[in-house]
Amino acid sequence: MRILFVAMADSIHTCRWVNQVTDQGWDVHLFPVASGGIHPDLKNATVHGLLNRRTPGLSRSVRVKGIKWPCRRGIGLADYALQMAAKSFTCVDRAHCLANAVRRLKPDIIQSLEIQHAGYLTLDANNLLDGQFPPWIVTNWGSDIYLFGRLADHVDRIKKVLTACDYYSCECQRDVQLARQMGLKGEVLPVLPNSGGFDLTRVAQFRQPGPTSQRRLILLKGYTGWAGRALVGLRAIALCAKELKGYGIAVYLANEDVRIAAELVSGSAGIPVEVMPYCSHEDMLRHFGRARISIGLSISDAISTTLLEAMVMGAFPIQSCTSCADEWIIHGQNGFIVPPEDPEPIAAALRQAVADDALVDRAAALNAQLARERLDQALIKPQVIAMYEKIAAQSRKKKGPANL
Repeated sequence: MRILFVAMADSIHTCRWVNQVTDQGWDVHLFPVASGGIHPDLKNATVHGLLNRRTPGLSRSVRVKGIKWPCRRGIGLADYALQMAAKSFTCVDRAHCLANAVRRLKPDIIQSLEIQHAGYLTLDANNLLDGQFPPWIVTNWGSDIYLFGRLADHVDRIKKVLTACDYYSCECQRDVQLARQMGLKGEVLPVLPNSGGFDLTRVAQFRQPGPTSQRRLILLKGYTGWAGRALVGLRAIALCAKELKGYGIAVYLANEDVRIAAELVSGSAGIPVEVMPYCSHEDMLRHFGRARISIGLSISDAISTTLLEAMVMGAFPIQSCTSCADEWIIHGQNGFIVPPEDPEPIAAALRQAVADDALVDRAAALNAQLARERLDQALIKPQVIAMYEKIAAQSRKKKGPANL
C-alpha cells in the first residue's frame, strides 16, 4: 500500500500519527505543506521537499527527495531559481507540485493532516487533476472547523474541502457534527486522538514515584495569541500567590509576551516561575510526570494533546471549556473545565486542586483508567492500520478487476 500524507513535516503530531504505519512495510510518503525542517522523530518515510536536503538528526530510514521541476508549464529552471532566491514559492506553485507528486506516485490513499494548510493545498491539487485523485482522507486538527468555520474568509473553503473529500477523521465527536453541518458527504472514520496513542509501559518510567498529591510543580501551557490564553493563566496564578507558597510554576511553549509576564508575576507574587526552553517530547512527559496540576487555556481547540499527556502522566488537568475536554473530563472528578478568559474561576479551580489531596489522587487514578481504555497505543494502532486497509480495499473494489 502506498500512502501520501500532506502535512506539517516539522510537527511532532504528524510524526506520531505517521509513525503508526511506517513499520507495516507500506510505502509511506510525506509532502510538506511549507518549507522548513523535518521532525527528527519521523521514521521509514519518503519526504518530498523543495530541496533534496536532510534535516540534522534525521533518522537514516527517512528518504528526502527534491520536488520534480518544472511543476507548472511555462516555468523553467532559471525562473525557479529566481523564485527560490526571492523566497516567492507560492501556494499555487506548491499545489502544482503536489498534483505532480500524485501523478507520479499514484498513491492508494492521500491524507491531509489539518485543514487550513494541508486541506486547502490538497483541495487545490485535487482541482488540478480533474477528478483523477486517490481516495482522500481529510483530518481535522484543533480549531480547523470549530474556530475557522466561523470566519468569513474560511467558511467557503472549508465547505469545499468537506464536500470534496471521501473520508473524514477527527478527535472530537463535536467536530463530527460541525463537519456534517458544513457539508461533509464522505464517510466518518473512528474518532481517535490526532497524535495517536501512548506506549503506556514506556511513558510510565517518566512519572515521579508516589501519589500526585506529593508533587509541587504546576505546569502552564504558554501559548498566547489568536487562540492561546496563557496570560490569563498567569493572572490566575498571581491571584493564588498565598496558596502557592512552596510550589514552582513552569511555563512551556511561551513567546516573548508570556516570558515578560511570567517574570513580572514571579517578582510581584513571590512565586518562582520558570519559563522552560524547548525540550524533547520525552523531557516534556517528564515534566508532566512530576506536575501536580496542568493548566491549558485557549478560546478554541480540539482535545489538546497536552491535556492527554497530563492525564497519562498523572497531572491534574485544568482545561478551558472551548475544547473537547468535556469528552474526557467530568468537571470536579478527574479535572476542572474553566472559561479561558476569566482568571477568577481559574484561580478558584487552582486553589481547590492545591488544597485537596484526595481530589488530585482520585483524578490520577481515574485518568490512568481512561488512558488504558482510550489512549493505549496497543489499542489505537490496530484501529488505524485496519482503517487504512479498509479504505484501500474499498478503493480496489471500486476500480474493479480490469483496473487493478
